[in-house]
Amino acid sequence: ARIGAVLRCSHCYGSAPWGFEAEQPFVNQVLVADTDLAPHEVLAEVHRIERELGRNRAAEAVERAATGQRYVSRPIDIDILFYDDEVIDSERLTVPHPLMGEREFALVPLCEIMRQRRHPVTGRTVGEMLEELRNK
Repeated sequence: ARIGAVLRCSHCYGSAPWGFEAEQPFVNQVLVADTDLAPHEVLAEVHRIERELGRNRAAEAVERAATGQRYVSRPIDIDILFYDDEVIDSERLTVPHPLMGEREFALVPLCEIMRQRRHPVTGRTVGEMLEELRNK
């Protein structure tokens, strides 16, 4: 099973690490993809892609334990921000992404391709979320 065609993608945006210190800046991009996969199947496919691109979650867990940090550098991190208008809150997957409204690095590229998209829980648009975050 594969995710499917990319329908839209934002430009790439550089940003400082969020929630921890790291030597390298991050690059963020948002993609909109078409899929026949169920949400948890998309998550499994995202994890497969991350592994293929060099992400090692076990090594990250060891580093987090050693440093006491919640986040560590990784070669790739793919988040599922929205899945249509579904609201999912399971042990493995929470959609919409629960920290999206606190992360300018996610909202900026998201605004580029779907500024008027409404959050299915809060009803706020992505543009409104970014404006609120910047005005804090």
